Amino acid sequence: MRRKGLVRSAVRTAGRTALIAGTATSVARRVEDRHNRKVAQRDGPVQGVAVQAAPGAHDVVGQLQQLAELKASGALTDKEFSTAKARLLGT
Repeated sequence: MRRKGLVRSAVRTAGRTALIAGTATSVARRVEDRHNRKVAQRDGPVQGVAVQAAPGAHDVVGQLQQLAELKASGALTDKEFSTAKARLLGT
């Protein structure tokens, strides 16, 4: 009987953590977008530079973060990391 309570507690904790992480990500993106709009209004668009992030830019950032974590954990070598990063950035 005690084991059921532990499992239930672990599931609740995992769900709460996922909710908090999702909320934090959403808020961070909104804050970043609001900041970018304020900078664009203040400075005006810079010639040759996009003011707003391209669609999917958050995906690229997330993928770069995942690559960095894999490299830090030793799952990727420096060469593999550089190759994957260049492929993501299109260079």
